[in-house]
Amino acid sequence: MPPKRAASTRTTKRKVESESESPEEALPSASNEERTAKKRKTSTATKAKNTAAKSKSKPTDADEKEKDPDAQPTNKVLPVNISFAPKAEGTVRIATWNICGLAAAQKKGFKYYVEAEDADILILTETKVNNEPVDPALTQRYPHRHWAISSKKTYSGTAILSKVKPLSVDYTLPGHPDPTSVKGRIVTLEFESCYVVGTYVVNAGTGLKTLDAKKEWNTHFEAYIRELDKKKLVVWTGDLNVAPTAIDLANPKTNWNKTPGYTEAETSSFARILNASEAEAHDPDVPKFVDVWRKRHPDLRHYTYFSYRFNCRDKGLGWRLDMFVVSERLEEKVKMCEIRSEIYGASDHCPVVLELDGPL
Repeated sequence: MPPKRAASTRTTKRKVESESESPEEALPSASNEERTAKKRKTSTATKAKNTAAKSKSKPTDADEKEKDPDAQPTNKVLPVNISFAPKAEGTVRIATWNICGLAAAQKKGFKYYVEAEDADILILTETKVNNEPVDPALTQRYPHRHWAISSKKTYSGTAILSKVKPLSVDYTLPGHPDPTSVKGRIVTLEFESCYVVGTYVVNAGTGLKTLDAKKEWNTHFEAYIRELDKKKLVVWTGDLNVAPTAIDLANPKTNWNKTPGYTEAETSSFARILNASEAEAHDPDVPKFVDVWRKRHPDLRHYTYFSYRFNCRDKGLGWRLDMFVVSERLEEKVKMCEIRSEIYGASDHCPVVLELDGPL
């Protein structure tokens, strides 16, 4: 049973310098009548100016969200204050985050999110570490740390950090003919009631040049997750590097079969994991899985990745690549699944969090 969190909302503050207020401009010297007339004129003009400014002022994220449910925050650095509601009593909180390089993220407020979320299990993808890091924000919070490190320097990398001791740990993808290419992309922890699988799935590459490698991964992963599900419930999470459907990216038409993450081969593989074939559909022994966030938000166009280029965050041009997929039998234990849309800037991805009725 993981340790319980305090009932109060957890808040982490970052230090910033306050901006100085601009001084008001003084009126020039004049007679009483001139001053009175000028004050009246100035007052009227100021009110008109303020009214116009309010009408033209940029709407806040809250305003936009109220008008458009698909709107997400547009901040490009982490918020000064980060706080989340405490987890429900008796639940386990699991968070996943592509950090786009631990060293870079640490300089942009990484630890503030980790402290505020206080997940029982934290999955980090694209860590780009060459050795197991000694980061007090992680070592003091998570006694059980499992890092899958790529053979290639500062490349890929996946980690699962846990407050709960697992029964076993595995860093392989059984059956894959090239174990070196898998290294750094998968960690599987076994607990009493379930497996937690963290992945940084292979990218199909610029111009789809590594799509064959992605297909190879998918073939073996499909078999692997189904074999795990026959033994215990499964929680699969991380950066899955696929936008499953057209509403999981901003521009589906222009990206279809041209951009890594949204091709027939990739989306079909993901769909096969979720949905058994027609021949298997009525077989209770065939494992079935649920894309949790999408099941709970069937129509929302919210994304977890916004490129730093082309002002994508401001324009809302994103992809939903990071997610939680669970055994269908586990779905009833899910109490919450949300994208932490405001946590952006330490990485070009936003974290996703899941709460399950515990224990693991």
